[in-house]
Amino acid sequence: MPKIKTNRGAAKRFRISAGGVKRNQSHRRHILTKKSTKRKRQLRSPSLLHKSDVASARRMIPYA
Repeated sequence: MPKIKTNRGAAKRFRISAGGVKRNQSHRRHILTKKSTKRKRQLRSPSLLHKSDVASARRMIPYA
């Protein structure tokens, strides 16, 4: 059996952890002046991927 290729885009976006699949928050790239400091600070922290998307993310990163 050949090895399964890792989806490189997914490997850069997701990390497998004990609690699930971690991901970074969106909306932190540009147009930051109109966003409040509290909102930008809370977007720094990673969040878990939704449970309906976990199976497809794990399939894309099989060796993580």
